[in-house]
Amino acid sequence: MRVACISASQVPSQAANSMQVMKACQAIRQLGHEVHLFVPERSQATERADLSTFYGLQTEFEIVWLPSNPRLHRYDLAFQAVRRAMRLNADATYVWPIQAGIISLLAKIPVLIELHGPPEGRFGPVLFRLFQRLPGKKRLLPITHALASQMQVHFGSDPRLMQVSPNGVDLERYANLPAPATAREMLGLPTAITAGYTGHLYPGRGMGLLVELARCFPAVNFLWVGGQPADVSLWRDRLVTENISNIILTGFVENERLPLYQAAADILLMPYEKVISGSSGGDSTSYASPMKMFEYMASQRAIISSDLPVIREVLNPSNAMLCPAEDVKAWSHALTALLGEPKQRRTLAEQAWRDIQPYTWQERARRALAGFVV
Repeated sequence: MRVACISASQVPSQAANSMQVMKACQAIRQLGHEVHLFVPERSQATERADLSTFYGLQTEFEIVWLPSNPRLHRYDLAFQAVRRAMRLNADATYVWPIQAGIISLLAKIPVLIELHGPPEGRFGPVLFRLFQRLPGKKRLLPITHALASQMQVHFGSDPRLMQVSPNGVDLERYANLPAPATAREMLGLPTAITAGYTGHLYPGRGMGLLVELARCFPAVNFLWVGGQPADVSLWRDRLVTENISNIILTGFVENERLPLYQAAADILLMPYEKVISGSSGGDSTSYASPMKMFEYMASQRAIISSDLPVIREVLNPSNAMLCPAEDVKAWSHALTALLGEPKQRRTLAEQAWRDIQPYTWQERARRALAGFVV
């Protein structure tokens, strides 16, 4: 197939949505399809980024940066990209913005649309209902079963047009990771037993809870990997003010090196709060599919996670320790239990590794495209 992928995400960007787009496109290419990704033009500051290292990519695909005025709400991007898809004689478009989905259908191009949340704002619901009413071949790709249910209840979405598509992981990049102590030595990190967190430091990520855990466990090193520069600076200043010295903040780490940092932890933490904010705001608590969850499972390390209903679509008590969100006491008990039981850590990690096998980016792409265009 010749697939035109259309995204409003900046490339390159540290935002999770940008990372997800690049992993999804790479997977489609790895299945043997021809991929053309259309995204908004990039700034001069990002022109020289090595995308393969930045995103941890092993397979190349075409990326086309198109001029786009943000004040036009990406309608200009969608129109240009679909016109390019028509010139390519694309078999399908694979899109993230609803505008691109609508214009694809008007151009009589089959369209697959990723859904990472319910339509929001003043026009989002209107546009989505229009997309559903328009004739043409379409497939909806909600990232969780919870989101699929929400779309059926609130928008009457046809479950026959849906393929639930959780995020994934490149398992080959997590093969043969070194032991935690070895990984710490390779990265020049402290030798102490380590609890790790990777990802952004946005509100709702549970960073306050991690600070409290660091107070309670002064002999444990807490490794925070990622975050926008302003957020990292804010937290560094706060930790100095509060005299907390057993938290290391690395700032942004290129995705190519991320598995080694995750391997440096004996235990990986996912302390989502009761309200989870993303880079664009909103609350994704009821439908999120965190990429870090799949990476943690592939890292073959014990996981402690907030016990949110949507998280239980993948995690359960056999492959992770699940704690009430924002409950410092429960998290302290869980961390104490795992620190004292290396065998339990291994048992959880081994089960997580077995359970992660179906969640590869390639398998995700295979399911999304299966039977869509012959």
